[in-house]
Amino acid sequence: MTDQAHDPIDIAAEAAKAPPVPGRLLDHLEEIVSYVESAKSMPLSSNVVVSREELLGRLSDLQRELPEELRAARWMIRERESFVGRTNEKARETVARAEAKAAELVANSSIVAEATEEANVLTRNAEAESRHIRLQAEDYAEARLSEAETILGEMLDELRAARAKLHESRPAAPQVPVSE
Repeated sequence: MTDQAHDPIDIAAEAAKAPPVPGRLLDHLEEIVSYVESAKSMPLSSNVVVSREELLGRLSDLQRELPEELRAARWMIRERESFVGRTNEKARETVARAEAKAAELVANSSIVAEATEEANVLTRNAEAESRHIRLQAEDYAEARLSEAETILGEMLDELRAARAKLHESRPAAPQVPVSE
C-alpha cells in the first residue's frame, strides 16, 4: 500500500476560483434612479419629464444584465454540488485508506484485538474528518447562496422602487370636458 499525502480541502482556495458577481444590476438601478431624480420637474406637480427612449434604454440594459446575475447564482449552486462531491470522494478515500490500513494491521499482526481497535480509531477519525469537511463545504455554500439571495433581493427591491417612482411621475391623462 502506497502512502498517499493527505491534502485537506482549502475552502479559501475554492472561493478564489469563483467568478466575480457581475454586480452591474445595482449600477444600472442607480443610474435609472439618478436619471429620474435629476429629470426636469413639471411645474406645480411632482411629475418629471423623462425621455422614454433614454429610460427604456437604461431598463433594457438592466434587463440584459439580469440573466448574468442569475447565471452567477446557478454557477454557485453547481460549484457547491461539485465541492460537496469532491469532499465526499475525499472522505470515501480516507475511509478506504483506513479500512485498508486496518486490514493490513490485522493480516500482519499477531494481536488481532490491537489491530481491530486501531482500525476502529482510524475509521472513526476518518468519519469525523469527513463530517467536518462536509460541514465546512455546506457552510461555505450556504454563505455564498445567502449572499446571492441578498444581492438579488436588494436588486429586486430597487427595481420595484424605480418602477414605482416611474409610475408616480407619469402624467395623468388630460381631463376633456364632455359636451352634450
